[in-house]
Amino acid sequence: MAQQLLMPKATAVWLVDNTALTFEQIAQFCKLHTLEVKAIADGESAQGIKGLDPIQTGQLSRDEIAKGEADTAHKLKLSSPKVHVPELKRKGPRYTPVSKRQDRPNAILWLVRNHPELRDAQISRLVGTTKSTIEQIRERTHWNSANLTPLDPVTLGLCTQIDLDIEVEKAAKERPSEVISREDETLLPAKETEGFAFDTTPPAPKKEEDEIDADAVFAKLNSLKTDTPEEPTE
Repeated sequence: MAQQLLMPKATAVWLVDNTALTFEQIAQFCKLHTLEVKAIADGESAQGIKGLDPIQTGQLSRDEIAKGEADTAHKLKLSSPKVHVPELKRKGPRYTPVSKRQDRPNAILWLVRNHPELRDAQISRLVGTTKSTIEQIRERTHWNSANLTPLDPVTLGLCTQIDLDIEVEKAAKERPSEVISREDETLLPAKETEGFAFDTTPPAPKKEEDEIDADAVFAKLNSLKTDTPEEPTE
């Protein structure tokens, strides 16, 4: 039977507050995502969780913590457990506490907008909902659609970042990206441009305009004025 850490998030809270271990080391030991550990350190997550000392529970030794603090590349190892916890095989949708069920529509809306590649079954596994609810939110027919706000399910505590990353990666493999090519957005092939001829002859120099003789112009205007007959006066 594989060893399993008891109360990983509470253990992470204690390690963040009482050790100099890096976020990566704590995340690896507690089976959490690095961003979750960072959120715990920033006070954005696990605010109501009391830290659990893994030394008192016999899951981690002081020497192992000292090794991790001295070497950031060291991976913490579980001590021989006093209590063996069997791995639970979860079937069906994830159970969501009553206090967080009102946040599920907001989480579904966030997943639908930010990860459209996820199938309904994957969303159901992540936040513990039904396919009919997902369809209503997709089609904007949910009874509370006007008041829904997209919220990250990881921030709401409905799923872990690791579970979300796994489902997104699985969806990306099952749904290959489609490349749409448009004729007006592509370059002409080389065979269509090789026959173009370019005129390299330099342009002919412009001829200098004739200089204007001001005296001749005024003389011509005066002659036109004298030739015009005057109108008879009554």
